[in-house]
Amino acid sequence: MKKRLCVFLSLLMVFGALFAFAPGAGAAKTETFVPVFRFLASSDTHVRDDSDVTLRRIGKMLALGYEIADADKNHPTLDAVLICGDLTNDGTKTEFDRFWAAVDGAKRADTRFLGVVAKNHDGYEMSRQEMRGYYESLTGNQADFHVVIGGYHFIGISASPKDAVHYDTAQLSWLRTQLDAAVAEDPAKPVFVMHHEHNRGTVYGSSLYDGWGVTYFKNILKDYPQVVDFSGHSHYPLNDPRSVWQGAYTAIGTGAIYYSEFTVEGERTYHPADAYDTATCWLVELNAQNDVRLTGYDVEAGAPLCTYLLKNPADTDHRDFTPKKRKAASAAPVLDGMLVVTPGEGSCTVRVEAARGGADDPVVLYKAEAVNALGIAAADTWVMPCYYRAVEPEETVELTLEGLADGEYTIRVTAQNAWGKESAPLQAKVTVAGEGALWGVPARIAKLFQRLFDFFRSLF
Repeated sequence: MKKRLCVFLSLLMVFGALFAFAPGAGAAKTETFVPVFRFLASSDTHVRDDSDVTLRRIGKMLALGYEIADADKNHPTLDAVLICGDLTNDGTKTEFDRFWAAVDGAKRADTRFLGVVAKNHDGYEMSRQEMRGYYESLTGNQADFHVVIGGYHFIGISASPKDAVHYDTAQLSWLRTQLDAAVAEDPAKPVFVMHHEHNRGTVYGSSLYDGWGVTYFKNILKDYPQVVDFSGHSHYPLNDPRSVWQGAYTAIGTGAIYYSEFTVEGERTYHPADAYDTATCWLVELNAQNDVRLTGYDVEAGAPLCTYLLKNPADTDHRDFTPKKRKAASAAPVLDGMLVVTPGEGSCTVRVEAARGGADDPVVLYKAEAVNALGIAAADTWVMPCYYRAVEPEETVELTLEGLADGEYTIRVTAQNAWGKESAPLQAKVTVAGEGALWGVPARIAKLFQRLFDFFRSLF
């Protein structure tokens, strides 16, 4: 049985320590970065009628943004806050009212709220047309919008007003028209786009297997290298290195205010034990050269999780964050501590000192396997460390291998980063007395024989 331990391995948990990652060159300092524009970006607040958890987190997110802005003598302003859909959990008017009360009560007059509504959670209760209309009446914003703030273009697209269509052709045509207008004004500046679902095949959580990506915008955004596209929906962690993607344009996964989700070792929609304790957002800052500094924050802890510096995304010469480049530049974790294996009845417990990962390459997985005398893996398991929260690092990781028959095994443990690069394995020998072993048959098979025997015995 997998034990879900929370082992955070990054050493960047000291608040205010802002470093930026430049692939191929390590973590570059950004002390000379002078912001001229600043906004927050998150998603999936899932406000409910019967809970105040996410309402409190909305307030904490905005308070964090203002704390940072107030400390900046060069640009003491939080210019905007973006929330990319699933504002509510069940799409009721009461939930929309509560969401807007939380946002409007926490934001200052000089901060522009920008949001979109999604077809799923936001559209559960009302028709799409009614949902969009109610959202617009509350916020004063259009569900689909193109606004300019501080000289930067922001384009948002909500779920279609037609119930049978996710995004309709009129919306897609409108999006291209708006992008053309934004680029015509200044092709050297990034253009910010926001919608709910990830674009398939971009950020972590967007693959066909993960199931959280859509293809509606693919043939449009590829024509606009200036685009920096924000999306949510998956709840996959923003500080996972795969959540920042560059190709024909730039895509950013926002994480979520309400719980985290993952795909781990082929297990889709994996929720660790502390999934609902998580809340994250990006602090996005631009300088006069249109470089973009992304700092991911743990909203509950008020502490940074990661920082990346993207050179002006409108310049196609700067595509440092392609998956290929980032994987090539990443370093495998180093697992060189002591490995302690304790045999049990049909199992063994493995303890290992936490691996060392890079500042931009956190350890995202530990794997263990028991190999028998024939060289066959008789059992395997994994543990995901808590790299997605700003918590104190654990010194050791524990994994349990079960279903082992009598015999000697070689235990192998590895650590892995987000790009699949594994550490050299730590190994140890152990002899196990198989639980319920029957003539050397593995314990899980012996248990099946025992159940069959008990069943037939009960017939007489």
